[in-house]
Amino acid sequence: MVKKLQKMAQKKSASPAAGLLDSQLASAVKDSAQQIWLAGMGAFSKAQAEGGKVFETLVKEGMSLQRKTQAVAEERISEVTGKMTAMADDVTAKAGQKWDKLESIFEERVAKALNKLGVPSSKDVDALIQRIDTLSAKVAELGKSPAAKAAAPAAKKAPAKKAAAKKVAAKKAAAGEAPAGAAVKTARATRRKAAPA
Repeated sequence: MVKKLQKMAQKKSASPAAGLLDSQLASAVKDSAQQIWLAGMGAFSKAQAEGGKVFETLVKEGMSLQRKTQAVAEERISEVTGKMTAMADDVTAKAGQKWDKLESIFEERVAKALNKLGVPSSKDVDALIQRIDTLSAKVAELGKSPAAKAAAPAAKKAPAKKAAAKKVAAKKAAAGEAPAGAAVKTARATRRKAAPA
């Protein structure tokens, strides 16, 4: 582009009318530059006069936009917070269920291992305690009954009968018979000794 302008300038300077064209061109460029300068000054003056109003209008629009943006953001935050809370509650509930299931599996396996080792379970111990309580109540009942008091003097006479019973039991044992009667009598005698007189 520069080379073209240089060639044009050389051609114009070579011709006699070139001086005339140069002065007209320079005058047109000068007038154009003057108009551009004046337009810039007018725009600057107008911007200065209306600049305050435009600035205030822009500030008001910015504040309005900020309020709308904050309202939308707060709404979105509350939605997300609600969703996250629901998800956290769901995860907590599922984790609690899994934990309960794991705990019951662990308890079952420990109970099986203890059972294999011969350790009684809490149910077995409770059943034994209940049987002991029942038997203790029956023993106490038998100790308070009039039949038990009457049996106490008879127990003092029993040693002579015991010796005879032992002889009969020894004969049966020698003969190969089971001394069932002797076992029952021995158990009764043991109970009488244990019972308070």
